[in-house]
Order: sequence, then C-alpha cells, then structure tokens
Amino acid sequence: MLRYLWAKSTAICFLSLTVLTCTTPDAVAETVVEKITRTGTLTAGTSKDALPFAYRNDQGELVGYSVDILKLITRQLEAEYNQDIDLKLVDLEPKERIPQLMSGEVDIVCDASSFTWERDRQIDFSFSYSSAGTRLLTKRGNNNYGDPESLVNLRIGALAKTTNEKVIESLQPKAEIVIVRDRAEGFTALREGKIDAFASDGILLESWLQTAPDPQNWQIVGDYSLEGIACMVPEDNSQFLNTVNYTLVEFMQGFLDGQPEYVAIFDQWFGPQGVLPLTQDLKNIMIDNMQLLIDFKDRIVHHQ
Repeated sequence: MLRYLWAKSTAICFLSLTVLTCTTPDAVAETVVEKITRTGTLTAGTSKDALPFAYRNDQGELVGYSVDILKLITRQLEAEYNQDIDLKLVDLEPKERIPQLMSGEVDIVCDASSFTWERDRQIDFSFSYSSAGTRLLTKRGNNNYGDPESLVNLRIGALAKTTNEKVIESLQPKAEIVIVRDRAEGFTALREGKIDAFASDGILLESWLQTAPDPQNWQIVGDYSLEGIACMVPEDNSQFLNTVNYTLVEFMQGFLDGQPEYVAIFDQWFGPQGVLPLTQDLKNIMIDNMQLLIDFKDRIVHHQ
C-alpha cells in the first residue's frame, strides 16, 4: 500500500512538473527587446513606394523619412543596451504589415501607417510623428469629386488593407473600390482609364504628381480624412515601445528646438530643397501636431 501511494505521489509530482515546464510557445516567447539583443539586429518593415516616407531610390536602397526614424530608433537601442545593432529593412505590402508583426517576422513597421482601432486590437502604435489624410488623384477637370455624394458609381483604386480603402468604403458604399497591387499599378490604371480616381494619402499623391511627366493633366481633390502616421510594434512589448516613443519625442523636440541633426532629417524630405517640399500650410500642420505632443510629455534633458 505504501509503495502504491509513493508511486502515485511521484506520478502526480512528475505530471505537475511537466505542466509547469511544457508551457505553450506563446507563454515563453521572447520579447522584441530580447530578440534584438540576442541577434544584434532590428528587423524593420517599411514600404517600397511611399515616397517620401519610405521607398526605393534609383540605387535600389530603401530610404525616406520613416527610414531615418528607424535609424534613430536603432541608435537609441544601441545606447540603451550598450551593443552594436544592425538595422535590417524589409519592404512590405500594406496587407503584409500586421501579419508579419504578429508572427514575429519583423520587429517594427515604420512607413506611412496610420492609426485605426481595428489595427490597434492586433498590434500597438507608437506616438504619431507625421500626419496624412485620404485624398483622390484624378484627371484635371473632375472638380465634382470633392465630396462623398460625387463618388457614387465611381471606380476608385486603392491598396488593400489601407485606411484609404476603408475611408472611401465608409463614406460612399456605392463607390466601386478597385484593389491594386501597389501604387505604381494604381497610377497606371488611372492613366489607362481603368479607374476614375486613385485614393491614397495626400502627401504621397503630391510626391507622385511632382515626378509625373505630365502633372498638368492631373489633380488632387477632396479631404476625406486626417490621420496621424505612426510606427507599429507587436502587442505587449512595452519596453520596446518605450524606446520607440522616447526616440520619437527626442526627434520632434530636437527639431522644434532647431537642433541641426534633426532639422536636417526633416528638411531632407520636406524642406524647400527636399524630396517633397511642403506647402506652408502642410508644414504648419505637421509642426502643430509635433508641438501638441511635446507639450504633454516631460521634456527630455541630456545631462553632460
């Protein structure tokens, strides 16, 4: 009898130990910070055609305002964890961003992503570091495309899983949304008359218009939304998100204070001689948004 009880107790203890040690992969999955410090690499998703935020230049390199933000985040990680960290850039289609974040294939996405509650249920957003809004690119002369009622039965191109697609669908359910693979396909479809307009962030449409061979034939109309642009990170990674947000506040604070490094980053993309010179109105909106965020955060002070 004693031998039986001893065997039974041993079996129960062994089973309990097994339950405790054989936890599910999610329960023991490493955090983003643990992965970065273990591998020495920050794997970042970005865009290949969202000029000037993130795009491939003539040399095939991924560059842009958001890419420069990723470089600053990498530098901050190096300072916090006292080790060299490589930045590995991966170009993603909009529909790939959240799935790859959730699967751990990328650690962060910084391109031209904007906040939605639907996305926020799956991933976490950083502070906003820029602004955008849904507008339409169409042939010059289509001046009646400026309000939702004018979009009934129109064929409107959009990228899948973008806020642009959702905004147009919500404002005018009777519009026909034509999903295109990327922005280049959208512009081509518009030229060939396969769609009546192409929906995208206004600032991205402005960049295309400035490089088009025939800008006089096209116009950007409507102001269908105003959205903040932010980075996206996997959920439940507050330590990593803190680093990202600290970097963004430091950048915006430095830019507003006129620090040369941060002013140069902004001006390279949006200044008078930049890739996409902003109108004064657009620049004021970006600066006002930065100032509003900074005003509600502790000022970052660097002690010598």
